[in-house]
Amino acid sequence: MDAFSDRQAAARYAENPPRMVPGYADMQRMAMLLIAERAPIDAQILVLGAGGGLELKVFAEAQPEWSFVGVDPSAPMLELAQTTLGDLACRTRLHLGLIDVAPAGPFDAAACILTLHFIERRERLRTLEEVRRRLKPGAPFVCAHYSIPEGEIDLWMSRYASFATSSGIERSQAERARTAIAEQLPILSPEEDEQVLREAGFTQIGLFYVGFTFRGWVAYA
Repeated sequence: MDAFSDRQAAARYAENPPRMVPGYADMQRMAMLLIAERAPIDAQILVLGAGGGLELKVFAEAQPEWSFVGVDPSAPMLELAQTTLGDLACRTRLHLGLIDVAPAGPFDAAACILTLHFIERRERLRTLEEVRRRLKPGAPFVCAHYSIPEGEIDLWMSRYASFATSSGIERSQAERARTAIAEQLPILSPEEDEQVLREAGFTQIGLFYVGFTFRGWVAYA
């Protein structure tokens, strides 16, 4: 997470997800569609890990009557979100901090894209509990992040590095990222990810996206 406190690194953030996350744009669009299945036309959406503003922009462009509350612990990333959103920023309130700074809601839906893999299991559970507590009954929650089968991290991180290299990232950079991610992030297995969602009180948990080292779920409060 330290890299996100650096303004120069934050400014370059938008370049990387499309090159490192297979099907990144489609995953964002699917997340929007899953939210739209149950959310009203004028829904208020909570976005955790909103720094950068990439999913906020996708959601806002697709759903012109939605409004958003975004939360992120990095001030430079929130500044980037403001820039990314441009004129769409008028429909978004951004808050600096963790889930605790988010308003009580209740919200019509929530999303957390490429964020939960930074959080240790115990804090991840608490975070998800706080997200659910801010949602209306039955509201959808969409998340996507690193999730790798137990005992297979070396294999899948090698594939991750190969994908990044094939997308135009220098091999040395891809290999450094591979090593740092494997050593530093508290990545859970898909089974454990689903268990944490259940423990937080979410139901009807469904897998909607798999892209090498990444998985995405939709669940309901």
